[in-house]
Amino acid sequence: MSAPSFSLVGLGPIINRWKNLVAGAVVLAAVVSIVVALLMPNIYRSTAIFIPTNPQTADPDRLLEENGQSRNKLELGGRAEDLDRAITIGESQPVAELLIKRFGLYKHYKAGAPGDDVADNYVLKEFTDNLSIVHNERDAIELTFMDEDKNLAAKVANALVQVIDSVNQQLTLENRQKVRDLYRTRYEYLSNSFERSRQELVGARKHYGIFGLEMQGRYMVKQLIETEAALRKAEASGGDVAGLRKALRGLTKADGGNLINLERYVQGTDSLSMFTTRVADLQGRLISARSAFETAELSLKGHLSSVYVVQKAYPATKKIKPVRWLIVVGSVVLTFVLSVIFIALLELYRRNRPSAARPA
Repeated sequence: MSAPSFSLVGLGPIINRWKNLVAGAVVLAAVVSIVVALLMPNIYRSTAIFIPTNPQTADPDRLLEENGQSRNKLELGGRAEDLDRAITIGESQPVAELLIKRFGLYKHYKAGAPGDDVADNYVLKEFTDNLSIVHNERDAIELTFMDEDKNLAAKVANALVQVIDSVNQQLTLENRQKVRDLYRTRYEYLSNSFERSRQELVGARKHYGIFGLEMQGRYMVKQLIETEAALRKAEASGGDVAGLRKALRGLTKADGGNLINLERYVQGTDSLSMFTTRVADLQGRLISARSAFETAELSLKGHLSSVYVVQKAYPATKKIKPVRWLIVVGSVVLTFVLSVIFIALLELYRRNRPSAARPA
């Protein structure tokens, strides 16, 4: 004879026969899950949202003004490399170890004393498991940290954003210092050149007796005309011709005894024009170089932020887990299903078990 068949339709009677066992298992699961759920600590989540900036736009040489307009402004990120760099910094082990020490997480996680490999690995794993740094669909970074202490979770999240910002700045710090030093060298060179050219201009003025090209030229022309006219009158009337001739020679010849004379004026005009143009050019370049150096110095000391914080992390007002009712319901349902499967398999085994051999 064939063995009796078994179908799902027969589960009802089977459950009914084993109802006490099933009910006991379900009740036991409910009690245990309730106790476990109540013993589980509340976990809170704090999230900080920020957008990384391009660190190149924080370089001093890109913050200078040209023709009255800024060459380049501090730009928000959104670029893939800026986002990846910020996430990589936030997920790095040195940053994790820094925050672990800063907030005393060895004691908080009850892991033991630092320096032990087991304790170090445990704390690092707990920290990384509670940390999440993701790039959202709006090209911003969401940094989330979870902990039993909602205030600690918020502090760790905000501190991590600051550390990311600090490390990001350090990536361009050396380059920015080099740029600042180049501006200082350029400013010092132009300052020395300007002072040397100014002294040469002063010496040339003294040598040629020229202290104002335009006004002095008008004065000399006026004196020459008046002196020559007086000489002509004196020659016609028999006046002091010799004195006027001497005065005219003093105005026109370098050996005439006058400091200001036409011969030296003509000789020094070209030299004075060149020196004046050179000094004016150096003065403009020196002012620009000083402005550039001061901007670079200010940029370096100002610690421009490399991230734009959209939302700081705040202590959560609602726990994220555990969902206690879900734990209890899930445990009860799972226990019931496993109990039914167990008794069904047991009944199936009994029905299909070979009959004992009959006696002869």
